Amino acid sequence: MTLLTQTVQTGDWANEKHVPEIDFESVENGKVRIRAAVGTEIEHPNTLEHHIAWIKVFFQAEGAQFPVEIASSEFTAHGEDDLYTIPCATGYIKAGKKGTIYALSYCNIHGLWENSAELN
Repeated sequence: MTLLTQTVQTGDWANEKHVPEIDFESVENGKVRIRAAVGTEIEHPNTLEHHIAWIKVFFQAEGAQFPVEIASSEFTAHGEDDLYTIPCATGYIKAGKKGTIYALSYCNIHGLWENSAELN
């Protein structure tokens, strides 16, 4: 039996158009702005035939057993009426601990892609 986790791919987002890029910055009152995007360096086509359907973002606090889903964005415009979605999700969290941010994206042809970044 193959586990779903065995199908998740990763790579360098600057060289692979499916890997979500994660960036974040501290803003006022202890909040952190998190952005996860696909196709920042190498644009993804996002056509009906080949598109990023969604991006999910998780946070696992240092010492926590499991990550917590903090954001989920679906992208549904894939060329209808010449309108194309650019897969990017932005959100804010207020984390009391250091931890790891994970982003997972899904391409309808090339499957699941993952990246992570440390929040210190």
